[in-house]
Amino acid sequence: MSLPWRCLLGPRLYRVYSGPGEQGESEMYAPNILEKFGNKIFQVIYVVQYVGMFTSPILALSLYRWEFLSLNSAIRLGTGLGLLVVVALVLRGAGRCFNPTYTTFLSTLDQAQSSPRPSLEDMRPLRRYEFDFAAWPVNFKWSDVSVDDNKARVYVERGDILVAEGGLVNRTLQLPARLAAYAITSTVGKYLMYPGCIQLLQLAIDNLLSQGREKLYKQHGGQRNKILARDGNAIDTMLVDRRNKGQYPNGKTLVVCCEGNAGFYEMGLMPTPLDAGYSVLGWNHPGFGGSTGSPYPSQEQNAVDAVMQFAIHGAGFKEENILIYGWSIGGYTSTWAAMNYPQISGLILDATFNHVLPLAVNRMPACLNSIVGLAVTSHLNLNPGDQLARYPGPVTIMRRTQDEIITTDETQLKCNCGNDLMVRLMRSRYPGLLSNHSMDVLWQWLAEPFQVSNLTEWDVDEDLCSSLLSSYITQHGESYPYSIGEEMNDEDKTKMLLYLASKYLVDVPSGHNTPLERHLFWRPWRPLTDSYIQVD
Repeated sequence: MSLPWRCLLGPRLYRVYSGPGEQGESEMYAPNILEKFGNKIFQVIYVVQYVGMFTSPILALSLYRWEFLSLNSAIRLGTGLGLLVVVALVLRGAGRCFNPTYTTFLSTLDQAQSSPRPSLEDMRPLRRYEFDFAAWPVNFKWSDVSVDDNKARVYVERGDILVAEGGLVNRTLQLPARLAAYAITSTVGKYLMYPGCIQLLQLAIDNLLSQGREKLYKQHGGQRNKILARDGNAIDTMLVDRRNKGQYPNGKTLVVCCEGNAGFYEMGLMPTPLDAGYSVLGWNHPGFGGSTGSPYPSQEQNAVDAVMQFAIHGAGFKEENILIYGWSIGGYTSTWAAMNYPQISGLILDATFNHVLPLAVNRMPACLNSIVGLAVTSHLNLNPGDQLARYPGPVTIMRRTQDEIITTDETQLKCNCGNDLMVRLMRSRYPGLLSNHSMDVLWQWLAEPFQVSNLTEWDVDEDLCSSLLSSYITQHGESYPYSIGEEMNDEDKTKMLLYLASKYLVDVPSGHNTPLERHLFWRPWRPLTDSYIQVD
C-alpha cells in the first residue's frame, strides 16, 4: 500500500513515550497545520454526531415545524457532510505524509501488524506510541485456547429474581411495559448504570486516561494488549508482570482488577495491588476507553472470560496464582469470573452489592418501580450475590462504612448493600447455622461498624469457634455448603455465625470513591488454616 494512502487512512497518533525507566518526558505528537486542521474538522463532526444522536427526536420535530425536514434537504445535508469528510481526510493525509514522526510510526505499526499474532518483541517498539486503539494489533483471541481448555461456562441468568416494590407489571400491560423497559435501558438506563461508557465523558477525561497509561508504561513497565472476546468485542487491557523481578515477592500472584461503573484501568484499582508488589492485569469494560461494545451482562461476561483466558494462556499465570479484585459494579464480573474459575487464589469484593435492583429502584421515582424492575431483570440483571454463592473459594468483602453509592440510605449502615451480599454468602455456605435468632443477631451486628477481631461484646470465644471449625473440616472436608451447626442450639449457632462473618467482612472507614489503601489489601481468609495472608 502506498505511503499517501496509508497516511490518509492511518490511525491518529497522540504521543511518543520514552522507554520504561528512561529519563526524559514523553513527547506529544505535533501534527503540522494541514493535519491539525483535518483533525479539528473530524472532532467537530464527532461531537455534533454524538449530541445529535441524543437530541434526534427534538431535532427532527424542530426541523419538521420549520419545514426543513424533506428528502431534498436530507440529500443536501448528507452531500455537504460527505464533502467535508473528504476534505478533512485529504488535508490530514497530506499533512502526515510530510511528518517524519508519523511515517516512522506507520512503519513500526506495519511491522507489528505483519504477524498474525505479534510477539512481545514485535510489540516492544509499538508500545512506545499512543494512538487510536482501534488500530492496535490483536494480541490474544478467546479462540486461541484449545477446545479442552475452553470449557463450558456456568451462568446464573436470573438467580433469585427480585421484584420491585409496587409488584409485577399487570399482564395486559406486559408488552408495552417490556417495550418501555427496553427503550429506557438502551437510551438512559445503561448510561446511568455505567456512566463511564458515555463518550462525551471519555472525551473530557481523555488526557487523564492518557497520563494514566503513560504512568503504567513508564513507571511499572506495563504492557498494553488487545484481547478479542467471543462476541467480537476488543478489550483494552494493561498487564504489569513482576514474576521475574526479585524486589517483588508477591509478583508471582496476578491480581485481575474489575473496575467500577465509572472506572478505567488507567485511573482505577491498579495502584493498590501495584503498591503491594503484585503483578496486575487491568481491563476496561465494553464501551470504556479502547474497549468496544456496550456493558450489558452478556458482553461483560465475555469480556472478563477473555481476560481470564489471556491471564492463564496468554500471560502464563496459573489459575491458582490469580487473585480477582472487584470494585463496586465490578463485583458482577469478578464474581462471574470466580464462579467459572474456582481454582483462583481468592476473591476480594470492595464496596459491592448483592443485587443491583434495590439500588436502581431507590434512585428512580416510585411510580416507575415496575418498569425499572422489568428493565433491570430483563436487560441489566447484575446479581453478584447469586454468582458468589456458586464460588467455593476464599473471599473477602470490603464494606465502606461511609458509602454514599452502594446503600439505600447513606445515614444508616444497616442499609449498606454490602450487608445483603454478606448474608447471601453466609446462607450459601453455612445453612446449618441459620435460625431466626442467629439471623436477627447477625443483622444487628452488621448495623454497627466493627473491627474484625472485636467480638467480645457478643460473647464470642474465637479460640473455641476456630477449634470447632477445624474439627469439622478434618471430619467432613472443605466442600460447601458446610453442615456445621445443625446440632447446635441457637446461642451457639449465633456465636459461630458471627465468628465466621467476621472472617469474611472487613470494614473500611471511608466513602465509596476512596481508593483502597495498601495496608487494607488483605488476601482472603482460608478456613482450613484459619488465617489471612496480608501484604508486607
